Amino acid sequence: MALLLGMKYSYSFMSASQSTVMADESGLSGATLGIAIAAISSFINGSTFVLQKKGILRSRNKGCSYLIDGVWCSGTLCMIIGQVGNFLAYNLAPAVIVTPLGALGVLFGAVLASWILEEHLNILGKLGCIICCCGSVVLIIHAPKAVETSREELEERLLDPVFVTYILLVVLLLITLIVWVAPAHGTSNIMVYVAICSLLGSFTVPSSKGLGLVAHDVFGEGPPNSRALALFLVLLGVLAVSILIQFFFINKALECFSSNIFEAIYYVTFTSTVIFASALLFKEWTELTVTDSLAMLCGLVTVCVGVILLRISQETVITWKEKEGQKKTD
Repeated sequence: MALLLGMKYSYSFMSASQSTVMADESGLSGATLGIAIAAISSFINGSTFVLQKKGILRSRNKGCSYLIDGVWCSGTLCMIIGQVGNFLAYNLAPAVIVTPLGALGVLFGAVLASWILEEHLNILGKLGCIICCCGSVVLIIHAPKAVETSREELEERLLDPVFVTYILLVVLLLITLIVWVAPAHGTSNIMVYVAICSLLGSFTVPSSKGLGLVAHDVFGEGPPNSRALALFLVLLGVLAVSILIQFFFINKALECFSSNIFEAIYYVTFTSTVIFASALLFKEWTELTVTDSLAMLCGLVTVCVGVILLRISQETVITWKEKEGQKKTD
């Protein structure tokens, strides 16, 4: 598994470099290409939870393991493709803009769930989808430019006391949730699994972006730098472990809860943790003006409100017709 992940991300590094060159030749900036890839990946990721949930329900009816169900496997394949796309996007555009674009995946997932899983999507949910799109547009318009970071700067920032303290707190919280809280309350409280998967985003996204920065020194011309190779292997190991743990708890959550509910709440919490971790490590927010910062904050709040509306719509019945037997009073 580790070898396969290494081959996959090595190929992604070369693809990212080729994509950047193609972008420059065609007149597109790397950030623009990254945003486009992030949008496509969001739609692919949006189908992941729905297909996996469908596979779990099918296998439950058949009395067999969902690991051998074709629909569940297709959802897993979508997850792999979507994550590779996200990896490319994180290495072409700032994380603070790539991550919020996942709202498009929530939108597509809600529509797909209403069709495949027959999970009702009422007018409130449709309004939530529209608000998500509007918030994403605001985020794109006011996104910060990617901050150039060298491997040496990355090594310094990884050892920054503030970032190290944050990572230690996240690890301690993850251990508490996985070892003690999840076995007792995981099946009854959706926030347990959501918190575990979201906190792991503090490792997956920075590791993905860090791998892209180190890849040039490892796969470039000439012998690889020993320090760069060591950092590359550490980041790859962290990425592989965090993805596998996320994968396990995502499926645990889908066994117990609605895919729409989980995806909506997961999106908001995951986006928040990733933006916070990326801000601490890569300091992309330092390039924003006050106006852009306020606009980004408003865009993020707008997206979160849209996702919350999607969540509420799952348990709300709305009708435009007058109740039968109800009389109008003057």
